[in-house]
Amino acid sequence: MALTSVETFYSPEDAKTVIALLDKHEDSALIVAGGTFLHGLVSRGLLSGIEALINIQNLGLDKISVDADKFSIGATTVFAQLKACQAVQEQAWLGAVKDAVDYPPVQIMNSATVGGSIASSCPYFDLPVSFLALDGSVEAQGGNGERTIPLEAFFSGLFENALESNEFVTGIRLPVPQGAVSSAFIKMETNANDLAILNVAVSLALDEAGSCRQARIFLGGGVGEAPVRSPSAEKVLTGVIPDDAAIEKAGDAVLTDVEPLADHRASAEYRRAMSKVLLQRALRRAIARLSERG
Repeated sequence: MALTSVETFYSPEDAKTVIALLDKHEDSALIVAGGTFLHGLVSRGLLSGIEALINIQNLGLDKISVDADKFSIGATTVFAQLKACQAVQEQAWLGAVKDAVDYPPVQIMNSATVGGSIASSCPYFDLPVSFLALDGSVEAQGGNGERTIPLEAFFSGLFENALESNEFVTGIRLPVPQGAVSSAFIKMETNANDLAILNVAVSLALDEAGSCRQARIFLGGGVGEAPVRSPSAEKVLTGVIPDDAAIEKAGDAVLTDVEPLADHRASAEYRRAMSKVLLQRALRRAIARLSERG
């Protein structure tokens, strides 16, 4: 199936032109960059009435920067760039991001963009779940200027988000944490090119005594129309040393926060059972990263 309704392909070189084109075409326009998810949407009949594609690859949004308080990723940064980033490979707090970009095949790594993975608002994607565990925010630009949207407030449903009709994603911002912080991500899939049957991302901040002072836990891949947070599992971990007993309790607690979907790839019962298993594995991976770094 082809996207036969498209009449115009634009490649603007500044944000002002992008916004003007979104105003002009309204719901019949679609922002593209890597374009890796277009085929999947079209083949499933999920795109209709699209008359204009707006390519934002010429806006210079393919940069990664790190400073004392934030880690910023431009919207057109491809997964391969993110994986090659030294901070992603070496810093424990970015472990969930490192894990998430270990899964895609090389074709996706070289084409798929960070902004596209967010703006698509697909609950089966991996990077959004890892960014949620790291308290990420979306940077957007539109007719009313620039704004920052907490990622937790960004996803509103299946393929739905908080962007206004003339706004587009320009980047992702992650706050740089202080102290001993580690994160991890785990995905269950049928093959290397498959969307997640289930995925889990965790972030743990420990105090000097080794107790967990903060935990962030998110699940995606069929547990809802948007990624789901698990406050029950977070509460179990907060204030205690994350040993085997605490991890076991957190695994039990996550079951109170998820109501998985059933589809042709997995039953709701299977996703529910694996939510516990994957969470426990992710927690152990995050804790191991802190141990590896002394």
